[in-house]
Amino acid sequence: MAKSADAFRTISEAAEEVGAPQHVLRFWETKFDFVTPVKRAGGRRFYRPQDIAVLKAVKRLLHDDGLTIRGVQRLHKEQGLKKLIGAEAAALIDDGDVTISAATSDVTRAETSNLHQVLADLEQAKARLDAVLSR
Repeated sequence: MAKSADAFRTISEAAEEVGAPQHVLRFWETKFDFVTPVKRAGGRRFYRPQDIAVLKAVKRLLHDDGLTIRGVQRLHKEQGLKKLIGAEAAALIDDGDVTISAATSDVTRAETSNLHQVLADLEQAKARLDAVLSR
């Protein structure tokens, strides 16, 4: 079963979709501050549809248009992310910031709920420890 268009992609899925090896995607993260996949515990990267659009634009600029890394950095600095990725993907970007999709929002809500539960459990454990230690 194929993933939905809004689903997050692993680095291997992103590399396949962009047409660049995984190590190149990781390298681009170090050179372009606007390449920012979501990182989970353990450093696993997950790429949103917006990230894929940005990576495709970077690949196009570097490989098809012949720009250097510094040239892409300069283009981003002078014209912004919307100009960098082109009109077809500009709808994914809001004023230079990546828009949070509904899928991202759902993940964030679920993670927040889980974190609140973990915090409540920790507070209960602390209260029990405090009670034992104060005896």
